[in-house]
Amino acid sequence: MKTSFNFTAGPAAAIAACAAVALATGCGGDDGGELSGARPAIDNYIAIARAGYDDTLATAKALKAAVDAFVAAPTPATLEAARTAWKAAREPYGQSEVFRFYDGPIDNLEPLINSWPLDEVYIDYVEGNPTGGIINDPVTFPVITKQLIADRNAAGAEENISAGYHAIEFLLWGQDLDPNGPGARPHTDYLPGKASYDRRGQYLKLVTELLVDDLQSVVDAWRPDAPYPAEFAADPKEAVRRMLQGMGSLGGAELAGERMTVALDNRDQEDEQSCFSDNTHRDLRADALAIQNAYLGRYGEIHGAGLDELVRARDAALDAKLAQQLEASIAAIADIPVPFDRAIADEAGRAKVLAAVRALQTQTETIVEVATLFGIQLNLK
Repeated sequence: MKTSFNFTAGPAAAIAACAAVALATGCGGDDGGELSGARPAIDNYIAIARAGYDDTLATAKALKAAVDAFVAAPTPATLEAARTAWKAAREPYGQSEVFRFYDGPIDNLEPLINSWPLDEVYIDYVEGNPTGGIINDPVTFPVITKQLIADRNAAGAEENISAGYHAIEFLLWGQDLDPNGPGARPHTDYLPGKASYDRRGQYLKLVTELLVDDLQSVVDAWRPDAPYPAEFAADPKEAVRRMLQGMGSLGGAELAGERMTVALDNRDQEDEQSCFSDNTHRDLRADALAIQNAYLGRYGEIHGAGLDELVRARDAALDAKLAQQLEASIAAIADIPVPFDRAIADEAGRAKVLAAVRALQTQTETIVEVATLFGIQLNLK
């Protein structure tokens, strides 16, 4: 089941005065097509995107090194090291998801990077089907290559996921058959000498290499000498629209909807994002933090001009409201019991998840108010 929320901007509230022309040109919701004072916030947003994607690529490369070491010498220790590297790689990627939803460099590649949920047997064996998946079918797929993995992604059905973080996650953890913990795939699944084990190791190495390749493409697209940053910043009002579009879409339809409400409605761990590793609580927090980062103009050691300054110059009360709501959403997500798949099955846990959903929905409505303040129409589905 797919759940979406439709937030559309209504009439702008009356604005008492324009407090800082240097920050935001014009009064009310109409800027004559421009927000020239937004340039510092736009430039800082681009710097944050670059830093976030640089970190995402660096941690993906560290994951690749750990995967290569594990496949070369499968032991409990090298498997655990690869799992730890996977979790570390998820942190900056989650904080980069706010740069989606406006046809930016990530959007065409995102299905190869972060698609879920996936049908495990499309890739490998599952309980009750020891010969399932691409890995165990050398007749149909005699040679496993990066191109094959990319071509088979979502082939025939949206759950036929063969690439990205969650394919790697499944190959490292296996199915999550434990209601109180993550999957427990043994390192022995990768011991050399058996054809299916060798193919599994090859698949894991190549799917991780493909992830690095795709993230490198995104990093390259945000480089200072690439066309996209200049195109993004060319029209200040359109740049602000994209910034708000990413924030509203991630918090509303994506985070509150697909990633939380669907799992609540179905009570099915298959609908939680990182279901094999039980890392979903960290994914949710990283996404909520991404939205806050984009609004405040910060990431890691970067803390520059943000949208908050533009809003505060026009409507200090609205800025304060959204800042409080962003903090409340992060706190509500932190309050969800771990693991997430237990929370959606337990009534007390479900109440906590629902509270976080509602906090995100409220926050998204306020993001639409911010858009209206600048004469921008958002339609977040």
